[in-house]
Amino acid sequence: MALSREGLGHGEDGSLKNLNFLRAYQWPKGAIQQHAILAMVHEIYRHGFVEIIESDKGKSSSIKMFLSHAKSGDTGRLHAESIKRFIENTNMSHFFDATEISPGFKFDDEIITNIRESTMVAIVSDAYSSRYWCQREILCSKEHNRPMIAVDCLDDYEDRIFPAGSNVPCVHVSPKSPLSEADILRILIAAILETVRYHHALKSLEYYQSQGWVDADCVLSPRPPEIRQMLTFKDLGKTKICYPEPPIYSEEACWHSQIGMDSFTPLWSLTESSLLDGLRIGISISDVPSSGFSENHIPESQSARFAQDLARHLLARSATLVYGGDLRKDGFTEFILDEAVALKSRLNADQIHVENHLAWPIHKTNMEIVVWRASYSGVMKTIEHSIPDDIACAVDRDNFLPPSTPQNKYFWSRCLTEMRLKSIDSSHARICVGGKLFGYNGKMPGVLEEILIAIDKNKPIYLMGAFGGVVGDICKALRGKAYPDALTETWQLTHNDGYVDLQEIARTHDMHADYDAVKTTLVNINVPILAATAGLEEESYIRLMETPFVDECIHLIIQGLKNLSSKMVKKERAGS
Repeated sequence: MALSREGLGHGEDGSLKNLNFLRAYQWPKGAIQQHAILAMVHEIYRHGFVEIIESDKGKSSSIKMFLSHAKSGDTGRLHAESIKRFIENTNMSHFFDATEISPGFKFDDEIITNIRESTMVAIVSDAYSSRYWCQREILCSKEHNRPMIAVDCLDDYEDRIFPAGSNVPCVHVSPKSPLSEADILRILIAAILETVRYHHALKSLEYYQSQGWVDADCVLSPRPPEIRQMLTFKDLGKTKICYPEPPIYSEEACWHSQIGMDSFTPLWSLTESSLLDGLRIGISISDVPSSGFSENHIPESQSARFAQDLARHLLARSATLVYGGDLRKDGFTEFILDEAVALKSRLNADQIHVENHLAWPIHKTNMEIVVWRASYSGVMKTIEHSIPDDIACAVDRDNFLPPSTPQNKYFWSRCLTEMRLKSIDSSHARICVGGKLFGYNGKMPGVLEEILIAIDKNKPIYLMGAFGGVVGDICKALRGKAYPDALTETWQLTHNDGYVDLQEIARTHDMHADYDAVKTTLVNINVPILAATAGLEEESYIRLMETPFVDECIHLIIQGLKNLSSKMVKKERAGS
């Protein structure tokens, strides 16, 4: 990409010699971001999902937009013409109308051929859904499983939304002509993003099927299933269909079983709703360092997405989540609880449980937090932990104590350790992701302490190293790489203000963080035993420590927990 005209000079020699550039300096200043998204996502599509042969013309791999519109009334036609003119100034392709069908070629065949190789852009004006050929084009696009978006440009009224035109993304634009460039960009960005999502979803499902996540005889659909589609598959003797995450609401899916079809996502089926019933799963997750993207090649938001997806899948299987409270706005507790609320509605279930464990003095806080906690009372149980006996006489238990002095920080560290010991003891397994290496309030990084406690109590632990942070460094140590500096006392003392004083006070009570003992514990862990304790094969556990893909992490965790749950059931039956 040439950011300025001078940037083209990089194409005069070296590996870029004679290659064409995206020319960002030609884009309008007020719409540079939109043009960049459109151009770059188009290249992702071309190089990610189209097999480009060396002898091909560059444009032969471009996306083709099928501009489906009604000729009746001006809105659809004029909007389609505006989009067509814009596309003609890009390296994308389009199919507009009969004027692009050569004389002597069959009208039907040409339309169908173009639809089969296009992304459908249905420009829904007032007259659109009532027109025969518009309906034919929609049905043909669905029949041939093409990416599709709808463009809502209703001026007044549509007497009947065509059912087959639903279940796709929809962009609303003004019916007034001419269509603005900003709206054209919105339409084309939505279309190209849906095209990439569509192809990526299908490729992912195919991969999951090849790995045994999905049965070989299961039909794969890049969209949630539709009734026409299911009836067609049923006529072909197919009774199972897998579509991408997330699962649709049970109310929407109720008709699937009525026609004899089993629908599910790679990570969820209604048959698993009680799979983890009785299991209490601890969650150790917190922020990764701000350098996470440059070092680990994943966005910082990946941990939040993992927390939400993990919460959804564990709660949907009747597990109880045990989490050490993070009461910041937009913190991980809020991510998990918002997912719990959504899931409770999605499954129409009462038994959605999250235990939020709070150390003293965190639960002695302001009214805003009290109100916030009350708003989640339907899905959250708060466990308020007491002050440890060894410091109980030194603090005012009824008032909040800020961690503003070395002595106060020591009191905080003792309370956090006490909360972690008790919450981990009450859980069956622990899932660990990220973890900040500095700026914490305990005796050591919180996720590190929780992992060490879980190991000491012989609890199954699941470590996601690719997300960076504390867990990333621990996984490096477990896999025999150079021991991370961040897990040494020297590094911690130099990267945390006031930590020298905290360690000194804690050492007088024999409550300090012993980093030599931490290293001895980590380097001597037997990974095969760690894997077996977590219900996984060693190869699968190592993959869990390495993969950055959220779906794969969740699949492996559920696989391990399922094996643990089976062992628990057998143990209970043997005991009875």
